[in-house]
Amino acid sequence: MTEKATSEAPACGLEETTSESAHVPLTEPSGDTAAPQAPGGEQAPRGQQASDPQESARQPPDPAASAAPAGPAATDPALPREDVPSAPLLLAVEDVSDSSVTVSWEPPERLGRLGLQGYVLELRREGALDWVPVNARPMMVTQQTLRNLAVGDKFFVRVAAVSSAGAGPPAVLERLIHIQETIEAPKIRVPRHLRQTYIRQVGESINLQIPFQGNPKPQALWTHNGHALDSQRVSVRTGDQDSILFIRSAQRSDSGCYELTVQLKGLEAKAAINILVIEKPGPPRSIRLLDVWNCNATLEWTPPQDTGNTELLGYTVQKADKKTGQWFTVLERCHPTSCTVSDLIVGNSYSFRVFSENLCGLSASAAVTKELAHIVKTDIVAKPKSFVERDFSEAPSFTQPLADHTSTPGYSTQLSCSVRASPKPKIIWMKNKMDIQGDPKYRALSEQGVCTLEIRKPSPFDSGVYTCKAINVLGEASVDCRLEVKASATH
Repeated sequence: MTEKATSEAPACGLEETTSESAHVPLTEPSGDTAAPQAPGGEQAPRGQQASDPQESARQPPDPAASAAPAGPAATDPALPREDVPSAPLLLAVEDVSDSSVTVSWEPPERLGRLGLQGYVLELRREGALDWVPVNARPMMVTQQTLRNLAVGDKFFVRVAAVSSAGAGPPAVLERLIHIQETIEAPKIRVPRHLRQTYIRQVGESINLQIPFQGNPKPQALWTHNGHALDSQRVSVRTGDQDSILFIRSAQRSDSGCYELTVQLKGLEAKAAINILVIEKPGPPRSIRLLDVWNCNATLEWTPPQDTGNTELLGYTVQKADKKTGQWFTVLERCHPTSCTVSDLIVGNSYSFRVFSENLCGLSASAAVTKELAHIVKTDIVAKPKSFVERDFSEAPSFTQPLADHTSTPGYSTQLSCSVRASPKPKIIWMKNKMDIQGDPKYRALSEQGVCTLEIRKPSPFDSGVYTCKAINVLGEASVDCRLEVKASATH
């Protein structure tokens, strides 16, 4: 048994053969040597038992050959049947293209006593009588590819196993092989950036390159909104793998749906590309000042007549005061057709203008208000509320009473308390309920309602109960405390 391999046999095309001569497709297997040429131009496989291939070609054809493909020369009856191999098995076509065909087979059941030298592949064109060998010498392969065939060729193939004793019976493929042009259905591959609306500005160029597939070369046809293209404005160049649509200077009339149709033998593919050519919009048609109050002004305008072949993104509102004349933007991409401008300066007069805006930018001009908005300073009139005087009169009351105190003889001490009263009360200090005003030993102070009695260098005689009394027209109040002056111990 032989292992499967691939041997390419380039051929220069199949030509009609006669009994006198035959043109053989050339075979260039790696490592093989060319077989001797037969007088009629045939290549005889090495090891084949026919003594003269041309002589075998002149033999009258077998009657069965006209009905079915004939096999190679029959095995010599003188040779024992065991010396030659049997016919290969499972001869089949693996692949057919527009310029090549690949056939394969399985080794024969019987290889012969002398061993297998290889296989000889032969072909016969439809209507011809002679079988033409493909390989110049037997090859130990079970698959071969014939290349460089012409579209329209029709032929039969057969393969025989060869040993040193000769060629065995061939395996004949009864199916007629027809080389036809391979048809690949057309397909259009639209670039990603063209799968959505393709936007260009007026005056820019449009250059669309659309790749497609198909074999043989398909026919490409462009239409604009279902009609043929204007050749004066649009140029188209179609190659083997793409079609290019070019417009040197785009106009708004070039907007629309461009459809590419690729046709090939009843098959077709279509792709639609939407192109939008735009330009800057016109200004608003009119603008007027509706109202002015405090530091605010209300404006209203009318949409532009020409939007630039696309939708508006909004309006830009600007203001300029009469003193400087400089324009400042106060609103951008305002969608309504009215607005209120605030934070205007009192005493200034303002003009306003409005621009339209789309994808190309702001309109070339703006709508400007004819009248000025005067921000007038309003007169301020004071309206004081009636004042009700509050009566703060209050009878004396102590907010901080006197505290008991212990002092050391010879060291001055102070007694303090706080009182609240209106009108200001009269303060009287007493010791053991006796008025001590005018006594130089004591000094009384009163400031911001805080009453203080200072006792200078007290002695045990100054111990007792001290009272602070506050008196005004609304009443009186008093507090008292105990002062203890401890005598120093004697030894």
